[in-house]
Amino acid sequence: MARRNLNDLQAFVTVAREGSFTRAAALIGVTQSALSQSMRGLEARLGIRLLTRTTRSVSPTDAGERLLRAIGHRFDEIDAELDALTVLRDKPAGTVRITCADHVLSNSILPRLLPLLREYPDIKVEFDVNYGFRDIVADRFDAGVRLGESIDKDMIAVPIGPPLRMAAVAAPSYFASHPVPKSPRDLLSHRCINLRLPTYGGLYAWEFERRGRPVNVHVEGPLTFNTSPHIVMAALAGLGVAFLPEEEFSPHLEQGRLTRVLEDWCPAFPGYFLYYPSRRQPSPAFSLVLAALRLPVSGRA
Repeated sequence: MARRNLNDLQAFVTVAREGSFTRAAALIGVTQSALSQSMRGLEARLGIRLLTRTTRSVSPTDAGERLLRAIGHRFDEIDAELDALTVLRDKPAGTVRITCADHVLSNSILPRLLPLLREYPDIKVEFDVNYGFRDIVADRFDAGVRLGESIDKDMIAVPIGPPLRMAAVAAPSYFASHPVPKSPRDLLSHRCINLRLPTYGGLYAWEFERRGRPVNVHVEGPLTFNTSPHIVMAALAGLGVAFLPEEEFSPHLEQGRLTRVLEDWCPAFPGYFLYYPSRRQPSPAFSLVLAALRLPVSGRA
């Protein structure tokens, strides 16, 4: 096949996956008009429409979906093999793409990666801050970071943090005018700050447990967010009760800006894991990132 056809096929895969000529052109390093012209030329040579174009998005047709399934993973395999060749270099290089939540990125992942990135300047790490459960294979991530209990069984999962506990908290000013809850059900009469999970589209049901008895509570309140930093800010402002992993509140609890309640209803559970597909051969760059993030045997973060 002519080199132009290969380039156009790879460009098609990028457009189909990104759903946007603008984003695809930026990734490939060409102008949007040049990319659009390449796709029209590819469709003309094949004699079939591959992409449906609207004013806001681009999506593959049935023929495009079939072509994407047939060739997309082959380009991924080529990229993986090219990355693996860096083992023959004096220093590993390449880009590692990770999807994770913002708190674990700021407080755990970045601090551990800084020494590695200083030692290996040719390694690049791209982060996707996301609370949803991304399909890391389809979205071409090398790995994701999520709580251990939520990871698919066909993934390799490596612990990168100690066990966690949830914490229900509010500002002292809030409890000055509201009774302290004695059980999770008492939260039904409180103003609570909700978290909307992108994966399911619904509000997170607050999960408690005591003596092996789980209790899930669907709370209500004036505010709903899809990221945790704003939940912490709202709790500090006295706008209601918040519920997140206790480490997100730690400095504010220590300094008395937040008050914890229902602590005996919040047992420990498995913490954060880095997970990646079992069938993919890790690149040297990814292996170094994994080693930097892996939780030491002692269990200390």
